Amino acid sequence: MIPLRDYRPSQTFPAVTVSLIILNLLVFFYQGYLGTRGTTLNDAIPWQEHRLTPPAFDPATYRTYRATGGSAGLYPLARADSFIAQYGLVPYEFLHGADLPPTILLPIWITLLTSMFLHGSLLHVLGNMLYLWVFGDNVEDAMGHARFLAFYLICGVAAALAQTTVDPGSAIPQIGASGAIAGVLAAYFMLFPFSRILTLIPLLFFVRLVAIPAVVLLGIWFLLQVASGVGSATSGGGVAWFAHIGGFLAGALLVFLFKRRGVPVGLWESLKRVGR
Repeated sequence: MIPLRDYRPSQTFPAVTVSLIILNLLVFFYQGYLGTRGTTLNDAIPWQEHRLTPPAFDPATYRTYRATGGSAGLYPLARADSFIAQYGLVPYEFLHGADLPPTILLPIWITLLTSMFLHGSLLHVLGNMLYLWVFGDNVEDAMGHARFLAFYLICGVAAALAQTTVDPGSAIPQIGASGAIAGVLAAYFMLFPFSRILTLIPLLFFVRLVAIPAVVLLGIWFLLQVASGVGSATSGGGVAWFAHIGGFLAGALLVFLFKRRGVPVGLWESLKRVGR
């Protein structure tokens, strides 16, 4: 299911939402630029001392490099991959306070923030930005610009910590805005549960456009993340499902703190009426 738009107009221009989308796209285009700049050399020895495989290490490429007279311990690393290894959140590095090569000049904890502006593919960044565009403006309306930015970043950090807790020994960089955006989805779910979302639903060779209540669409989305997270715990996988889960749960709780005074939490109000 792919959300396309909602039917709730914004009362103010969503400056933060638009700025976040632009920033994410600019960083992705910069990653693409680095992808055209060839390779650099990374030092594998510090990683091996921690009994870890360094980022994007390819044994065949390393053997070829060594056969042509390359130095032991060094291996070719694409500049785009080096950028991701530097500014993505590597759970092992973060938990051990160890900035392994390629290093950065900033404290390692900063990757909690920088990682949420990196993406692995065009589909990855466009999918995330679509969700942020559809749901971010109304949540920003309900919170105000500054609070919404703080909310977004805190949800992103909570998401990263959730995934790190589940996979603390990982040397694979965590990247993507989806954890922070999951918090935005949760806020929308709580604030506007009965707003209808125009949704594209692929059915074999056909597609349908259906207006689905947010409580249904986002509820299904969250349950799918939980099911996928449970499945990945046994089968592995490349998607940080627990980041989605952690970001969503953080957003559902933090919305009470970050919403403007007087803005009702629609789902909570409905549950209270049912309980009377």
